[in-house]
Amino acid sequence: MSSETARTADILVVGGGLGGVAAALAALRRGRSVLLTEETDWIGGQLTSQGVPPDEHAWIEQFGSTRSYRELRENIRAYYRAWYPLAGWARDARDLNPGQGKVSRLCHEPRVGAAVLEAMVAPWIAAGRLRVLYRHRPVAASVDGDRVTAVVVEGPDGTRLEVRAPYLLDATELGDLLPLTGTEHVTGFESRHDTGEPSAPDQAQPDNLQAFSWVFAVDHRAGEDHTIDRPAGYAAWREYQPPKWPNPLISLRAPDPRTLEPFERAFVPNGDTGPVVADQSKDPGDRELWAFRRIVARSVFRPGFAESDVTVVNWPMIDYVPGSLIGVSDEERDKHLAGARELSMSMLYWLQTEAPRPDGGTGWRGLRLRGDVMGTADGLAKAPYIRESRRIRARRTVVEQDLSLAVRGSAGAVAYPDSVGIGMYRIDLHPSTGGDTYIDVASSPFQIPLGALLPQRVRNLLPAGKNIGTTHITNGCYRLHPVEWNVGEVAGALAAHCLAGGLEPGQVHESGALLGAFQDELAADGVELAWPEIKGY
Repeated sequence: MSSETARTADILVVGGGLGGVAAALAALRRGRSVLLTEETDWIGGQLTSQGVPPDEHAWIEQFGSTRSYRELRENIRAYYRAWYPLAGWARDARDLNPGQGKVSRLCHEPRVGAAVLEAMVAPWIAAGRLRVLYRHRPVAASVDGDRVTAVVVEGPDGTRLEVRAPYLLDATELGDLLPLTGTEHVTGFESRHDTGEPSAPDQAQPDNLQAFSWVFAVDHRAGEDHTIDRPAGYAAWREYQPPKWPNPLISLRAPDPRTLEPFERAFVPNGDTGPVVADQSKDPGDRELWAFRRIVARSVFRPGFAESDVTVVNWPMIDYVPGSLIGVSDEERDKHLAGARELSMSMLYWLQTEAPRPDGGTGWRGLRLRGDVMGTADGLAKAPYIRESRRIRARRTVVEQDLSLAVRGSAGAVAYPDSVGIGMYRIDLHPSTGGDTYIDVASSPFQIPLGALLPQRVRNLLPAGKNIGTTHITNGCYRLHPVEWNVGEVAGALAAHCLAGGLEPGQVHESGALLGAFQDELAADGVELAWPEIKGY
């Protein structure tokens, strides 16, 4: 029998991903007490427990993020400089990229990201201002009219804890607080009739969501055999071909996200990939898969330190499209989670036994799972990589025509008078549960409107991640690491700001003077509210 106790805090943040951590830190800097819950035993979400190196825009080393996000990035580099035997050129490199991956200018091990985030919150824990509850998930909520009064979270042993706080922030990966609190929200595709978006379908498709993926890390030991046991469902996965996909999913052939033309990717473990251009405006980076999301590069370290690179397998070939994790029974959810894990292990088994090699042979039997860098025994990430959440019905919904390069052209994205941050990424939608392949649309550097963080009705719950007021389409560019951090940071800052001033979020948004004061506070704290004059891609 589980027991239930109670606890209070100024601000409850449910979900310890990037948005949740940023929200907690922002509130703590403003003198508030915070209780933060996290379903896994790592904070950091997509950066850590989901195993995904940062996906970032081309200008990230210069501008285009909050100051605290840049501190996170520099703290990760400092960790490598302090503890790893870097080659001289790497130690001196201002923009150290430990993995020399092509997807980002900062490709690193998930466990290093987790260690750095733990260090960033450690002083607040020591001061007694922050409590982090690991392995806790929300299971119930109490609501009084338009206010959420409490949330119940459950630990791994079934023990339940009721938390009461004036403000509650939903930083979960799937927007789990929204249905628990009755907060109005949407899922999947909106219709073109409702949003006017060029890429939206004629009819809404609430069950059509982006695929999630269960990523894993591998190195390669030449001359050794690390072949895993053949997954039970391998034969079925080996033949599985999603709708509109040009061939079986498990292969090196897949559509180009931007043109939809299929092409064969290269995959050569520890091969010479040449100079790394980690700039997606010039090279998407996915034509050679070993270097694409490489997180440990031998060349970065002193000779002889690392016998192999380490790379993360987060490719379209492991995008799980047979079903969603939202709006399904627990039994169905568990089936899809198990299916995603089996798909990933089937992809690995195929790489080890059937993948074509340049020498005419097949299979790379030296591929070895590196669960140690993921913090797991089985080699898979601690949690699936989630691309799409439930989204609030917001006071302002960001739509494709607000920022599409094809629509906006040289005018740039819509300038929001209530901007509380900025971001940039192409509208990048992976294959979906409804049978779509890709939607990949050039975008303009955009702003984050405060109205997108405000539910239409509920007064004291704020989204702090991918659950803000975007559409299925614009979620594709608002879902990545720096924007999620910015959204969370603003949500935490707004809750603390309202507590200090005896205000509500809606009042801040509605009053020009109050909004201006809050924007000034954000700017002083290092939140960029507008872009310099640059072009999208």
